[in-house]
Parts: sequence; C-alpha cells; structure tokens
Amino acid sequence: MGYLKNPDEIYKESFAAIRRETDLSRLPEALRALAIRLVHSCGMPDLVDDLAWFGDPAAAAAAALEAGAHICVDATMVESGIMKARLPSASKILCTLNDPETPGLAKAAATTRSAAAIDIWGARLDGGLAVIGNAPTALFRLIEILSENGKARPAAIFAFPVGFVGAAESKQALIEAGLDIPFITLKGRRGGSAMAAAAVNAVILAGNEAGS
Repeated sequence: MGYLKNPDEIYKESFAAIRRETDLSRLPEALRALAIRLVHSCGMPDLVDDLAWFGDPAAAAAAALEAGAHICVDATMVESGIMKARLPSASKILCTLNDPETPGLAKAAATTRSAAAIDIWGARLDGGLAVIGNAPTALFRLIEILSENGKARPAAIFAFPVGFVGAAESKQALIEAGLDIPFITLKGRRGGSAMAAAAVNAVILAGNEAGS
C-alpha cells in the first residue's frame, strides 16, 4: 500500500489541509490557532461555525499558565491528552474525579462523580484554567459554583462536554450565565476530552513558540 509515512510530512500536510478546508474568517485572530487544533483533534472543519466565546480565553489561559496556575480538568482522559512535558514548570494539572472524597460527595448531593469532583477544586481553581471535556454535569456544577459570591474564579474556561443528555444545554447555560470570565465552548452535542486537551495544547504550544 502506498501512503504517507514521514511523520513531519504528515504533520505538515494535516495542518495545511485544515487551513485549506476551514473557514476561520468569523474568528478573531487570537482564537484561530486554538480553532485549528480543535479541528485537528476531530477532523471536522465545520465545528468552527459552532464555536462560542467571551473575551480572549486563549490569552487569559496563557497568562494563567505562565503564572503557574492549575489546570483543573473534569476527566482523566483530558489530563492524559495535555502535553505535560511542555507546560511551564510551575503549572500542575488537577483532576479530582478519583479523589477519595468524590464518591461520598456525589452520593450526598445525589449527583454524578464528575459534578461532585468540581467542588474539590476549591481555591486551586482561582486564577487557573477550568477545562471540561466530558461531563455536562461538571459544567453545570462549575457554573453553579461560579455564580455564588465569594467563590474562586478561574482565569478562563474551556468547555467541551459531549453527549446527548445535557451537553448542549450546559454549554448554552455557560453562554448565558454572564460570569464575566473568558471562555470558549462548542455549541451542541459535539465535544470530548480530545477537543478539550487540544485547546489546552494550543495555548501551551503558542507559549512555547513565543518563548523560543
């Protein structure tokens, strides 16, 4: 079989194809690199039509990582997809889904472990990056927490929960919440851990390039 094998050429052609096939004209320049990474993660150039954002989430996330803030994620798959070796040394990834406290909190609140795990983020969320790549209930709970006075507030939110129950609704709730926090999300059912990790990686790579 004849197929392209050289990894550098595959990488180069992949991103060339994305740029040819993806209409980025509706996006601000600051979000285009992030959008390209999202398309690369799933092979769907049309997703840019469903992107929604507030402020400059890419710049806010970059500043947070440069300051050594936490990346708080809802799923281990998101954590696994982030380029840890390229993170600023002070930044850490926090996933509390499997924290010993999580099952008890979920049972007490009659909710999912994903939602209960968000409560454990606590002060570590403040000034950090909140990344939801799996559970709509996690995004709903994050919105609830951030809507309460006096709670820790992230520098930016990357919201890509996926599925047929609550995904579209949770992302619309974020859009309408008026939290005054920079965010990017993908309207509708599409999303997932690969997209969420890709969005974070876009910020990490941009920071690496700026520092080189």
